[in-house]
Amino acid sequence: MPWWAYVIIGVLAFLIVGIIAAFAVAYTLTFKTKKRKRCDKAEDYSLPNMAMATPYVDELHKWIRLAFETPHTDVEIKSFDGLTLRGKYYEYEKGAPVEIVIHGYRSEGVRDMSAAIERCFSIRHSLLLIDQRGCGSSDGSLITFGIFERYDCLRWIDFLIEYLGSDVEIILCGVSMGAATVLMASGHDLPRNVKYALADCGYSDNPSIIKRVVRKMRLPVSIFYPIIKASAKLFGGFELESCSPIEAVKNAKIPIIFIHGTGDNFVPCEMSHRVYEACASPLKNLVEIEGAGHGVAYPADKEKYVKALESFICEIKEKSLW
Repeated sequence: MPWWAYVIIGVLAFLIVGIIAAFAVAYTLTFKTKKRKRCDKAEDYSLPNMAMATPYVDELHKWIRLAFETPHTDVEIKSFDGLTLRGKYYEYEKGAPVEIVIHGYRSEGVRDMSAAIERCFSIRHSLLLIDQRGCGSSDGSLITFGIFERYDCLRWIDFLIEYLGSDVEIILCGVSMGAATVLMASGHDLPRNVKYALADCGYSDNPSIIKRVVRKMRLPVSIFYPIIKASAKLFGGFELESCSPIEAVKNAKIPIIFIHGTGDNFVPCEMSHRVYEACASPLKNLVEIEGAGHGVAYPADKEKYVKALESFICEIKEKSLW
């Protein structure tokens, strides 16, 4: 074999290794969860290091303490692919409707969603505060932006029906990626137990939110998004574009209320507008919280948030959709 053939083979091998390495890095940065530490008390939790959370730091600490101090039951299920998923059940009173509360990307229930205990109890709801796959106390190390997580949501619905009885009334509630998960689940045929869904600051589809983040990092979307998409299939075994909130809600048969802060610079409010317009629910509403950043619509205006929910629930019942 001539010397130049070895050079060509070497260059090709270098390129192949480089491409595979690029896929692996993209997969790790986008879909793999970070190393988690066990949090046994409120003080173990670190709060989001984001400007939007700064005005609410004291309340965030208070809500995390509330999660530990409020009586609850630790529960778990098995996912469709064998992972043990865990959550905490907080009961307002026997027979109360139960909200399945789902946190966002690379977070966990207690850290981001403890405020839901206060909010749910204020409208006489119990809640199931879960850790999504690969997050908090749940097993796994892969995040799929709602693709697999929507099936976990369906399993939690089945769990509540088994745990609390066939008459339990269930609400699906999610924030950010949790909202996207809830909206994707809403496109499935849900049991009659599910009365409505709350989607707080959810994104419209995976390509849009990932491309937005890539642009904010000042990276070329035309190069990096295909690498990210391919890495999901190659290493994660899932199609990143196989489901989306904006497509799923076209098949939704339950009422859905969308809530979004107008000051959200991460998932723009316009995304909720797009999903709202596409939604085929028998009853839907879109509520904007003026000036609220990503994931902080509730602390930004608790009164408007709760009143909007109470009004929506009344409308559901008036229209005999409950």
